[in-house]
Amino acid sequence: MVKRILLALVCLLGASVAEAEPRFITLASTTSTANSGLFDYLLPLFTETTGIAVRVVAVGTGAALKLGERGDVDVVLVHARGAEERFVAAGFGLGRRDIMVNDFIIVGPAADPAGIKGMASAPAALARIAERRAPFVSRGDDSGTHKAELRLWDAPQSGDWYREAGAGMGATLNTARAMDAYTLADRGTWLSFANRGSLVALVEGDPRLVNPYGVILVNPARQPHVKAADGGAFIDWLTGPQGQAAIGAFTINGEGLFTPSAE
Repeated sequence: MVKRILLALVCLLGASVAEAEPRFITLASTTSTANSGLFDYLLPLFTETTGIAVRVVAVGTGAALKLGERGDVDVVLVHARGAEERFVAAGFGLGRRDIMVNDFIIVGPAADPAGIKGMASAPAALARIAERRAPFVSRGDDSGTHKAELRLWDAPQSGDWYREAGAGMGATLNTARAMDAYTLADRGTWLSFANRGSLVALVEGDPRLVNPYGVILVNPARQPHVKAADGGAFIDWLTGPQGQAAIGAFTINGEGLFTPSAE
């Protein structure tokens, strides 16, 4: 009798602990979305609405997709469309939903030794930086920003003037500031970056600098432990009216960082 009572108590305590565990999903996303402050603004709104917390792993796009391939996360939110489509085609993710757009800018020292200020063509500006061997800092980390930079060069770059930081956007901007160097930055991180020193925005507005973000549920058929229902709820919220309105309302110093793009 005593054993049965003890067993019942253990079961009740176990059930209580299970009920007390918070609902959460794990999201792999980019350093640009984290550094910009978007998630600090956005995720509490989602949690308040649904009761589901979101734990963010902020890495480059390439690393985020690798986490998804291994099933270490439930959802990925990244910005390298070709890599995202390959991720889905390989069966690692279910669908890809447009969520928002921002853009890249080329920043550099106000003295502008390469003379690129105001150029309309981002590839032409980078070609001039290479021609004059002006210091340039690349993310060098297989991130969406790094992939975009590589697309803009006519050919792979190397030399003393070209430095690969192997780091996130904020760290790369810090390196560029210390070196009085040029770099490619996403506008969201740039607007929230406080340690600019002499760095200024020099080239922007080229359509080739448009930067779309997509969100993908990790495939539960490939990774059965994925929290598909809660991950799907997060994606539906982000692409629905409330999430899209929240993305559009996020500003720094009155300037919007991301344009909602879900259809």
